[in-house]
Parts: sequence; C-alpha cells; structure tokens
Amino acid sequence: MTVPALATKTKRAPALAPDQRRAMIVAATLPLLLEHGDRVTSRQIADAAGIAEGTIFRAFADKDEIIAAVVESALDPEPLEAALNAIPDGLDFEEGLAAAVVIMQQRVIDMWRLVSSVGTRFHEMTRRPMADSDALVRRFEASRARITVEPIVAARLLRALTLSTTHPMLAGEPRSPAELVHLFLHGVAVRSQSC
Repeated sequence: MTVPALATKTKRAPALAPDQRRAMIVAATLPLLLEHGDRVTSRQIADAAGIAEGTIFRAFADKDEIIAAVVESALDPEPLEAALNAIPDGLDFEEGLAAAVVIMQQRVIDMWRLVSSVGTRFHEMTRRPMADSDALVRRFEASRARITVEPIVAARLLRALTLSTTHPMLAGEPRSPAELVHLFLHGVAVRSQSC
C-alpha cells in the first residue's frame, strides 16, 4: 500500500525588525538607482528585495523616502573607514597609500554615479563636509618621519587630491593610484641637482 505524500507547507521567511527591513530595501534599491535613476519603480524595488510591493510602503512613506535613505546610506563614512582600516599594516608607505587611493577612487566614482542618477532634488543631501578619516590619519602617523605636515593635514590633502583627480567632472582620465601617490609625495617639479 502506498502512503500519500503529506502536503508540505512553505515556510514563510522570518519577519525582520523594521530597521533590518529598511536596510534590506535600501541595499536592494542602490543598484536599481544606478541602472534606472529616480525612475526606478516600487515594483522593481520589491522584486529586487524579494518582498511584496506593499511591504515597501510599510517601511517607507514613498519612493522619495527610499531614495533619500539610499543616498544617506551611501554617504555613511563607516564602510570607507572599514576598508581603509583593512589595508595591511605591513605594506611599504607608498604601497599603503596607493591601496588607500584605490579605495578612495572607487568611493568617488560610486558617489558620482549615485548622485548623477538620483536627480537634482536629492543633491542638497550630498552637500556636507567630508569627515576626516581616522584610518588614513593613522597611516600617516605611522610614517610621521616621511611627511612634512601634520598627519591630519596629509590625510586631508591626499583625499582632496584623490577627489579632484578622479571625479569625472573635474578630471579627464583618473591617474593610477601609484601615479597619484607619487604626485602627492613628490610634486610636479623637476628636482634640481645641487652642486
């Protein structure tokens, strides 16, 4: 005698806390904003997040609130700090700075792409001073004898140079990290031979 298979119920995914649900929606929305700009639909967001469209509006008032949350999340300096902190301490001074430049260049490009995709009504959110990077300052502190300015000043100058030579609206082709570090440390002048 054959025993009929028992019907199995599909288990529903466990409910997320409101902050977790919002973070999940924000993470799913970022790539969609880069692809579709602020014309992204709530249906696309729901599909990317793997949730019902109505769930979005239990977490956010409207699509603009989602976009604002994505921009705010992208501006969070913590992921940048974590990436800079992850650079191995054992690298040569210039190699360590080049590794930091790679990370900062990617951040400039990512932010430019996002800001370009969201429309001007969100641009005011991005106008804020750039926070100092403790990780970058520590990198300069570890090589204090190799620089002529305070570590915090060196960190700010390297970030400013990276931004200005990477941003697509400010520079043609971005410099390679090694070129940028060389320019930062040695300048553009030909060194004179002393007699």
